Amino acid sequence: MSVVSKAFYTPLSIGTSVLGGVAAGAVFSQIWKRVADTPNAPDPKDLQRSNTEVLAAAALQGLVFGLVRAAVDRAGARGYRAVTHEDPT
Repeated sequence: MSVVSKAFYTPLSIGTSVLGGVAAGAVFSQIWKRVADTPNAPDPKDLQRSNTEVLAAAALQGLVFGLVRAAVDRAGARGYRAVTHEDPT
């Protein structure tokens, strides 16, 4: 990857990462609303919630964020390659 190519890809990568984080948060919220009886995921410091509920929410959130991040990064890299005919690595 050339210096110029890297200079163009870096802001694109940062932008897609931010949008991916927002999208992952929205996806997680929708999944949690459908899975649990409460509209919001439990706060780990809320001692009124069970350990199982808090840890399940954290595991689900990690899974969703990891999947969305990988999908967004991959789509960004493929889009970059389609435009520039260079791999972003």
